[in-house]
Amino acid sequence: MITTTYPNLFEPLDLGFTQLKNRVLMGSMHTGMEDFFWHYDDLAAYFAERAAGGVGLIVTGGIAPNVAGWVSPFAGQMSRRWHVRPHEKITRAVHAHDAKICMQLLHAGRYGYHPFVVSASAKKSPISRFTPRALSTKAVKATVGDYIRSAELAREAGYDGVEVMGSEGYLINQFLVARVNDRRDEYGGSVENRQRLAVEIVAGIRQALGANFIIIYRLSMLDLVDNGQRWDEIVQLARAVEAAGATIINTGIGWHEARVPTIVTRVPRAAFAWVTQALKAEIAVPICAANRINTPATCEQLLADGAADMVSMARPFLADPEFMNKAATGRADAINTCIACNQACLDHTFQWKRAHCLVNPRAGRETTLTFEPANRARRLAVVGAGPAGLEAAMRLAERGHHVSLYDSADEIGGQFNLAKQIPGKEEFHETLRYYRRQLALAGVTIYLGQTMSAEALAAEGVEAVIVATGVLPRTPAITGIEHASVASYIDVLTGKVRAGRRAAVIGAGGIGFDVSEFLTHERPSPAEDKAVFYAEWGVDSTLARRGGLVEPAPAPSPRQVYMLQRTDEKPGRNLGKTSGWAHRASLRHKDVEMIAGVTYERIDDAGLHIRVDDQPRLLAVDTIVICAGQQTRHELAEALAARGIETHVIGGAKRAAELDAKRAILEAAELAARL
Repeated sequence: MITTTYPNLFEPLDLGFTQLKNRVLMGSMHTGMEDFFWHYDDLAAYFAERAAGGVGLIVTGGIAPNVAGWVSPFAGQMSRRWHVRPHEKITRAVHAHDAKICMQLLHAGRYGYHPFVVSASAKKSPISRFTPRALSTKAVKATVGDYIRSAELAREAGYDGVEVMGSEGYLINQFLVARVNDRRDEYGGSVENRQRLAVEIVAGIRQALGANFIIIYRLSMLDLVDNGQRWDEIVQLARAVEAAGATIINTGIGWHEARVPTIVTRVPRAAFAWVTQALKAEIAVPICAANRINTPATCEQLLADGAADMVSMARPFLADPEFMNKAATGRADAINTCIACNQACLDHTFQWKRAHCLVNPRAGRETTLTFEPANRARRLAVVGAGPAGLEAAMRLAERGHHVSLYDSADEIGGQFNLAKQIPGKEEFHETLRYYRRQLALAGVTIYLGQTMSAEALAAEGVEAVIVATGVLPRTPAITGIEHASVASYIDVLTGKVRAGRRAAVIGAGGIGFDVSEFLTHERPSPAEDKAVFYAEWGVDSTLARRGGLVEPAPAPSPRQVYMLQRTDEKPGRNLGKTSGWAHRASLRHKDVEMIAGVTYERIDDAGLHIRVDDQPRLLAVDTIVICAGQQTRHELAEALAARGIETHVIGGAKRAAELDAKRAILEAAELAARL
């Protein structure tokens, strides 16, 4: 039964020739399953689960209209009749659950990572090593024909429409701006000429497919690159695309080469919806807001405020395929919220891996990772209520086992309780809210503030124990490490120790970067205050500047921070591909000095004595924060094994190299599925 908590969200949208059952579009995201037909059974199951979960309209990952449009070699393509049949599996699966689906037509242009790349001009992008060939006028017209042919084949495959990808710096976007397009033919020069490709594609598809076919145009409303589009050009294109036959205009923000984060967790929720609202006043067709929208309450507010007619979410449906059904039936507190970490979705995509989800390891594994009811209910104990333990306890109880969860701390969460303290990582609060609710629904008995021994567990009569006791910080062997100025990252993040005005962070892995963010940002963080975010990253919220950029004006750091590492490699080199650059840039904004190739000599009242390039240096700091790795906590597992009790070790207790919640949660889920 649908509740009235989100009346705008669940109001049908009449498109004239068809109706959408709610105001949510599941946005396009490449999963790695689109590219080869033998993955389409898995892809159909993935989309079917989201359709069954209540989403009204789905858009697939990008499918190229021709070979030159591939994102990578042999990427998904719709240009020949034999491409149709695998897609029929997808459309049938979605339609079986009363949802609609559009295929996204994406030509990568100079972003393609293969030797056949083309663009408006022969200008190489900074994110591909291949220099594009400039399309001839004849080839541009042929490309328009390829888009039309792809749309026709999409309809033959059962799709309700297509989304024309005109943003994020892909081919159409490349034609729109002089930074890439220096052509002198009818597709270059004036604004009208640079917009001609986009308009001809939409008009050609509408003419070929007729009135009863959805055409979504993904419009770059804020390029966030130098010499990008002006606002009046964007409005002009929106009107031209509308006149050409677009059914819906979807929001695109930023090029992939932009140096402004747009979708990572440090971006405030709905940070760019004001751009959508500004364009909504200029056009008549439905317009869709996008980027960092992840809760039904945020969706409802945007719709109620008139910022958009629809809301697009992609990763939130990775995190929870039941998002819409839960919102509709008053169970929003049970939604597994996307935290925008990018670790298992976009990072995987850019590493040519299948997309999954850190907080929902089943995403992308719908046919292989299942949680069937247990043949026999067992009495199980999970020790450790960090990410691995929470996932294991929840999944095991859902399968029908009798589960007790123990932790020595006074609250669940483990390392997530530290992560949620980091400016820009406030979304971890949502993950812990989700687990609390799911543990209660599944009937897990929770014992906090209890350090369990093998003897105590044996006395409880458990049949098996899952050890998820996590890690302990590693203390490096540095002379003077016992000095009063030295603190562990745990003490700093929990507030037990307040760092002084000058701080050194020993360790430049993920924890070192997080601690440095903590030390250099005051409340509110940029993720909590949009104005602070726009200032820090140079976003023009007045729409007066070309490309939407102004000079960044970050708030000064309250501390001088040095971040140090032993190795000579670039600090942060192993951070996530799609978010690591933002971490590094954020700390540069705060004038953090990152020093590699450090030899630690001693700590004393004067500060931290180091040697760099064989030259001595004194860092006269008040506080030295140790982020030098972790070690496993395996004593309990060894004691249980000695007693002959069935024991399973997961997460940090199994391997502590660098904290890895993605691996920990996946290990827990896989164990729970087979026990």
